[in-house]
Amino acid sequence: MSAMKEFTKGLWKENPVLVLLLGMCPTLGVTSSATNGLGMGVATMFVLLGSNVVVSAIRNIVPKKIRIPVYIVIIATFVTIIDLAMQAYAPASLYNALGIFIPLIVVNCVVLGRAEAFASKNGVGKSVLDALGMGLGFTLALVALGGTREFIGSGSLFQIKMIPAWKIDFMLPTSAPGAFIILGLFLAGMNALNIRKARKEGKNYKPASMDCSTCNICDIGEEK
Repeated sequence: MSAMKEFTKGLWKENPVLVLLLGMCPTLGVTSSATNGLGMGVATMFVLLGSNVVVSAIRNIVPKKIRIPVYIVIIATFVTIIDLAMQAYAPASLYNALGIFIPLIVVNCVVLGRAEAFASKNGVGKSVLDALGMGLGFTLALVALGGTREFIGSGSLFQIKMIPAWKIDFMLPTSAPGAFIILGLFLAGMNALNIRKARKEGKNYKPASMDCSTCNICDIGEEK
């Protein structure tokens, strides 16, 4: 796969949120506004980039039987760095809004999945492109979802009032049920566009999925 395809696959074709349905916990939990979505996305992209680089660099010296604990320690290190950095430099309102979801990046299946399925089997260069593409795709999805919920709920975007006459907030979009409803509409729209594109090309649309042939996380409990 070319360098450009490695980067762009995470933006649309294999978008972690809208196609692979990974990282649903932060996706639904923090996207009550575009600002929260951007903050969570950037934090996750930093951890994804750092962990991919380190995992790729040490992939040939880590024993297979302990690779997952090693990956988790690496990921936890970068999560600690971004958590302390945001606590020190990010607006207090943003840090408090993200709350427990920053430490929970350690168990985010997007990060661990890319470390096991891609970085552990490819060079540093490709791993960087993969991390940037997947991280940017994750960030864009969170910002789009958060921005939509924020605008429908209060007529604002990035905490800027776009419709001054909007005085009473609509609570449903910024609540948990609203997150599920709007995400469902996003997924329906994504599938509709892909189906339409496939039909124009004379093909049958086949939803994308993670390539399990290169990942053994599900079987780790069975390893001897």
